[in-house]
Amino acid sequence: MSQALPDAIASWDEEVARLNDSRPDVPGLTFRRVRIPEDLDGIAAMHIRARVADDIDERESAEEWGQWFAHPTGFDPAADVVVGEVGGRIVAFAQARASDDADGGRDYIAGGEVDPEVRRRGIGRALLRHNIRRLRTRGAAEMAADAAPRERRLESWAMESTVGRVRLLESEGFVAVRSFMEMLRPDLEDIVDMPMPAGLELRPMLPEHHRAVWAADSEAFADHWGGQQNSEEVFHRFFSGPEFRPELWCVAWDGDQVAGVVMNRIMSRFNEEKGLRRGEVAGVSVRRPWRGRGLARAMVAASLRALRDAGMTSATLGVDAENPTGAVGVYEANGFVVHRRGLNFRRPLFD
Repeated sequence: MSQALPDAIASWDEEVARLNDSRPDVPGLTFRRVRIPEDLDGIAAMHIRARVADDIDERESAEEWGQWFAHPTGFDPAADVVVGEVGGRIVAFAQARASDDADGGRDYIAGGEVDPEVRRRGIGRALLRHNIRRLRTRGAAEMAADAAPRERRLESWAMESTVGRVRLLESEGFVAVRSFMEMLRPDLEDIVDMPMPAGLELRPMLPEHHRAVWAADSEAFADHWGGQQNSEEVFHRFFSGPEFRPELWCVAWDGDQVAGVVMNRIMSRFNEEKGLRRGEVAGVSVRRPWRGRGLARAMVAASLRALRDAGMTSATLGVDAENPTGAVGVYEANGFVVHRRGLNFRRPLFD
């Protein structure tokens, strides 16, 4: 435990007390710091109820939440996470974290969810304002220690379809600055043959490749829009856990150099609930020297075949709608269509 942690927890307890003092009028509602691993099942259950109500496919199991907290990036579970409960049942979750951005700025990210049974009663607003206070406290401390000035902004996310969350963010001064798309390939029939560029080949991903694959993916995303998370914690989270399926990944090699990577997985929790067999093309990256040669198209096609061979019958992915590398066209060429849209919201850290 770091020397600063006890003071951080003391300050956090004061903030939680403030949150409770001004909590919405919901009978039995209390807020407290998260307890790991005791809260994992409750957080996952609440999260899934919220995703079902919002018709969002991405759903994390208790095991995946455990993986997130075991390898935290940009936050300290003991100081940056709060839950709300009624009668011992978790009905809300909030997390404040920070990430360096590819543009040289720093993003202070306010996240959270509220159980559909207690929405529209002020819980989301209370938690958002709590997150903002927490992030401003952190940002002020980081500014005091950072000699180089840079832009610092609050950030949050919402799907366009979650109208209540969009309105909440806008009412608190957030402005949509970027749009994203969730794309769906509703079946895995008739996968187009996309040949690999000359001199490149796909090889099975072995444990000894993990570092090279991670370095290549991090390099490829360094010039993309948004936050960058390349820490050791992120590495360990990506290359372990219940949803890590290395046999489904597609890694393109040019001799001893990794040229491109596609991280694929199976949406186990969603499939169990819906009775479907859906996979996810969870991340596509091509290093700059190998761009413009059709590599991304070939790797995505190979990924669809890998998911099909694993028994999946549909696939999904997320993409920046304004991606300058032509990613949307790559996915459309592989049979994906727009399924939903999401928004990134920002406002200055200090007004």
